[in-house]
Amino acid sequence: MTKDYRKQTAVLVNDPSIRAWGFIVVGINDGKIEILEVGCIKTEPEAKKRRIRKGDDTVRRIQEVNSTLLRLFKRYNIVHILTEQPHGSQSASAAVMIGMVTGMVQTISDCLNVGVEWYSEGECKYYLLGKRSATKNEVKEAVKKIYKINWTGVGYKDEAIADATAVFHFACTNSPMLAMLIKNSK
Repeated sequence: MTKDYRKQTAVLVNDPSIRAWGFIVVGINDGKIEILEVGCIKTEPEAKKRRIRKGDDTVRRIQEVNSTLLRLFKRYNIVHILTEQPHGSQSASAAVMIGMVTGMVQTISDCLNVGVEWYSEGECKYYLLGKRSATKNEVKEAVKKIYKINWTGVGYKDEAIADATAVFHFACTNSPMLAMLIKNSK
């Protein structure tokens, strides 16, 4: 028999990216937190392979991410979102992707009437490691020392999961909403 997670409060934490969207779902029950699920939503550009326009392929990738996120909302009683604020880009294409993933998170928040808090990558890394710039591996190793996570063993996936967990780690002491959810669950 599978556990009905909809009876407890949950928070979705994101490291948003169209290519490798890292997430963790954190359950809150009786004043305690538990990581319920971790994952990475991987999408690849396939316009040439599918013989479709680039724009149509981008929409397909958005739909893949959204359908996974909506599945999480159906499985868990997610009442709040914590997310990294995407920033910086090396190209016009990357800038468009940053705008898309930001819009995706905000739209899900708006449509499902769920609050969202945005955190910078730098502040999360600083809180975790004491420095604003760190490698993906440094973040992953620091997270491993603090949280028990079922890692995938796939580099980019584990890096995305670690980045999402770093957002959660920062929010544990800096999010008034998360503090209220924990307090009210007692």
